[in-house]
Amino acid sequence: MALMNMVQAINLAMREEMDRDPTVVLLGEDVGVDGGVFRLSEGLLSRFGPERVIDTPLAESAIAGVSIGMAMNGLRPIAEIQFMGFSYLTLNQMICHAARMRNRTRGSLTVPMVLRMPYGVGVKALEHHSESTEAVYCHIPGLKVVVPSTPLEAKGLLTSSIRDPDPVIFLEPTRSYRMLKEEVPEGEYTVPLSKARVVQSGEDVTVVGWGAMMPSIQKAVDSFGGKRSCEVIDLRTLNPIDWKTVLDSVRRTGRAVIVQEAPKSFGVGAEVAARIAESALMSLEAPIERVAAPDVTVPLPRGEEHYYITPEMITKAIERTIGF
Repeated sequence: MALMNMVQAINLAMREEMDRDPTVVLLGEDVGVDGGVFRLSEGLLSRFGPERVIDTPLAESAIAGVSIGMAMNGLRPIAEIQFMGFSYLTLNQMICHAARMRNRTRGSLTVPMVLRMPYGVGVKALEHHSESTEAVYCHIPGLKVVVPSTPLEAKGLLTSSIRDPDPVIFLEPTRSYRMLKEEVPEGEYTVPLSKARVVQSGEDVTVVGWGAMMPSIQKAVDSFGGKRSCEVIDLRTLNPIDWKTVLDSVRRTGRAVIVQEAPKSFGVGAEVAARIAESALMSLEAPIERVAAPDVTVPLPRGEEHYYITPEMITKAIERTIGF
């Protein structure tokens, strides 16, 4: 075990999978010589060489398209997009080809690739660098969408994503890259996809979140000092969601608060709320609360602090639903 932040844990996962499986390759803008814009691939070029750690042109559509071709021909590419706001150029390739190839060929071809990218606010970056549009990818049948919340989770989830036989969108919360350190094991460690994590058990309310929202949720829950019994669920995988864990919890607590970094309208939180209403309505003792960003473009750096989801906002939502 070693203390690692999320950057180090992701680097370890990629290195170990490339050591274990010679078909795993890494490609993207500046992933080789520079070690990635956030240094997530530092040291991999010297270890594996330019045939497996490939610096690409500034062409996101080409990165995705080449990765799909690699995956269909026996490789397992990890494709890095520097920021989520640049990933929209990959949508034609990911939606029309990666997501559909298994169905199109009736299973004779698959696309075992990972499309990695940082997302979300917190580093006061420029436009297109701080977006949280995970719902775009979650809406596409055939794509798995995975979001780690801690270094340990990042290693286990990325390892499972690399080994998965189908395309995975792996979203890395920028704010969490160096936020905290925890013990991360070297060697074999996986976290199953499509299985939520119950961070803590509780009886009064179910609080659901993912990614960078998990530390804020924990601060909000801890602020009650034990006066409120909150069950906290980290979804981990946003498509497909582990509905059983979520619904079983809400049926027991009778209340739900959903926290997302993305704008409120049409987001993953809306889908979670709809499923709860469909399948656990008679267990609810209060309206479902959603804590989310406003429906506006992410502000430029000077205004970003007004866009954050704060622990105080989550605390107030919990109080409202419990006090209903």
